[in-house]
Amino acid sequence: MAGLAVACSLLLAGCTGGTSEPPAGPSPSADAKPARLLFGVWGEPDEISAYQAMVDTYNATAEDSQVELRSWTNRQALADALRAGGRIPDVFLASRRDLAWLLEEGITRPVDELLDERGTDFGDGYSRDALRAFSTESRLQCMPYGISPMVLYYNTDLVDFDRMRARELPAPDDEEDRRWTFEEFAAAVDFATRPRRGTRGVHVEPTLQGLAPFVESGGGDVFDDDTTPTSTAFSSEESREALTRTLELLRNPQVTLTEDRLRRATPLEWFKQGRLAILPGFRSSVPELRHVPGLRFDVMPMPTLSTAATVGEISGLCLSARSESIPEAADFLVHATSTESVERVARSGYLMPANLEVALSEAFLQPGRAPAHAAVYTDSLRALYLPPILDDWDALTAAVEDEIRSLVTSAPDLDLEAVTEEIDLESRRVLDPEGYAEELAELEEQAQEEAPESGEDGGEEPTD
Repeated sequence: MAGLAVACSLLLAGCTGGTSEPPAGPSPSADAKPARLLFGVWGEPDEISAYQAMVDTYNATAEDSQVELRSWTNRQALADALRAGGRIPDVFLASRRDLAWLLEEGITRPVDELLDERGTDFGDGYSRDALRAFSTESRLQCMPYGISPMVLYYNTDLVDFDRMRARELPAPDDEEDRRWTFEEFAAAVDFATRPRRGTRGVHVEPTLQGLAPFVESGGGDVFDDDTTPTSTAFSSEESREALTRTLELLRNPQVTLTEDRLRRATPLEWFKQGRLAILPGFRSSVPELRHVPGLRFDVMPMPTLSTAATVGEISGLCLSARSESIPEAADFLVHATSTESVERVARSGYLMPANLEVALSEAFLQPGRAPAHAAVYTDSLRALYLPPILDDWDALTAAVEDEIRSLVTSAPDLDLEAVTEEIDLESRRVLDPEGYAEELAELEEQAQEEAPESGEDGGEEPTD
């Protein structure tokens, strides 16, 4: 209902004018020079080539502007470039995790009215979660572009559902049943673990993002509030119950990658070698896995503890508020988010498009190529958990990193209550600095009050 309300408010704002925006302005005169626009993206070389082809198509027919592509290797590199100053691209790719900072710095401007003036349809062409992801104050801040849910990649030689069913092990009902319970997932992990061959069943990164699907699926909550959180909620009773079930599997050194193995190679490298059966990941991993000789893989959704849940990597195309050519930049944004342009980039295999028409087309599903069940990505959108927009995701991740890792890697006598309370406390350092300082002061005062007084054990006072 919340997603529908936001989507409707965006539509109404586009139809009624909403908050006033400067008009797009008159078309340039015939003798005016075309505006020079900068388009900023990140990605692998093949993906960048697809972006360049899309830009070339635009430049071949555009009269009012010409676009130059500038690329970075990954999301962090582009974000660092924006923070370092210099020219901000007129149109640029941005991760949702950077949205709060972009808005605080006034780098972007809302796109809903500009796109509505140009006939862009916000209706059924995009998932509600995609629209909600880049919406604040009933305005669409950036145009949704990519929305890739976390799924489970599995080696089909190590995880054989037919053989599992033949042995009467818990498994999905048939090959086309792309759903599974946590018990079926655990059975597959155990089935694929073969000590003599040196294979392990699963590896889940011990991070906030890695554990979030299990917490949410088990009835817990990652944050104490869906809009303005002041801490994580790992210490709640429901979250602890979900973690208890999950960690029983993920802490088992017989079926997961040990610290020694992780020092020798990354989880993705173990998977590519055919010695790790199941690995969570996003659509961007597909091209790399396709190039591994002899590797046969497919995808399954995240397992269900109580309800289906997953997390996602979400990106959007944003307009620079500092652009000197807003109307021309909006024109290019329309071209870049058109079905034809998104199809071109999706064919490279990295992008899970927010444009549902493309996501359901052969340009994305790519029948005949691995993974065979690519519809798992689009089906998983129904279970997508959309976290609140935070000021600094990277700072939060760093603040709780050690404690979350200890959930999976610490000694067998894990004190789950103490560790989850510490996670929530450390998260407040980022999410609620004032409350964190007050809580620390209270804990310090409490510790002093509970400290035993000198000589309390009944012994004699020390003498000179």
